[in-house]
Amino acid sequence: MSENMLTLQKVTVDFSGFKAINELDFQVAPNNVHFVIGPNGAGKTTLLDCICGKSRATSGAILLHGKKDLTKRSEEKIVHQGIARKFQAPSIFHKLTVMENLEIAMKQKKRLFAMMKAKWTKTEKQSIHDMLDLIDLIEEKDELAGTLAHGQKQWLEIAMVLVQEPDIVLLDEPIAGMSKKERDKTGELITKIAEDRAVLIVEHDMDFVKSYADIVTVMHEGQVLFEGSMDEVQNDPKVREVYLGRKVEEDADNTGA
Repeated sequence: MSENMLTLQKVTVDFSGFKAINELDFQVAPNNVHFVIGPNGAGKTTLLDCICGKSRATSGAILLHGKKDLTKRSEEKIVHQGIARKFQAPSIFHKLTVMENLEIAMKQKKRLFAMMKAKWTKTEKQSIHDMLDLIDLIEEKDELAGTLAHGQKQWLEIAMVLVQEPDIVLLDEPIAGMSKKERDKTGELITKIAEDRAVLIVEHDMDFVKSYADIVTVMHEGQVLFEGSMDEVQNDPKVREVYLGRKVEEDADNTGA
């Protein structure tokens, strides 16, 4: 059995002659916070799209746990195999309470029968309570989700993803629009999440990446340009030339690094 939770082998995504991803080899290990960075058009979002089934791989294989081929599966089937994604803009039910949002997310995992008939078990009730505790919204559980602060809405949707018990969580720019305090809290939340699963994140904020990454993949023109720790990324000449450039040196000067 592969030690990697997710493996992409020579994956290409071709949009009418434009290869957004070009024979990409890529792996995600268990219990890692794995960031993907790169310039606009590097293929970062397309990577998430093809993993979750939103876009189809033109060729290659996407393997879960080294054996389940997800390449031809629908988005719904991929979710039930253990991969869940949170998009950049929070997608919650604003006119329902925080608790009701989590209940709906859990029922989605159990499909139509549970949506209509099934009663909550003690384990499921505890799971929802644990999620509320994880995202620090126990006191707000009966408030309408639409009244939450921006960061709280993001955390609620992350919890809605987690109650579906995925093996891999995909996050697209999870700290966009957040205050410094909210970003720090989100980083701590992501670190906790990775204790039980892998977390794959597309992000542009380099300070955030450096603070919370276990591994960083730099993409360029649909391929992996470099992979390693954030310190290694910042010191790699190819990355400096293609992506970070002078900004790395400026940031290092400003921080005294």
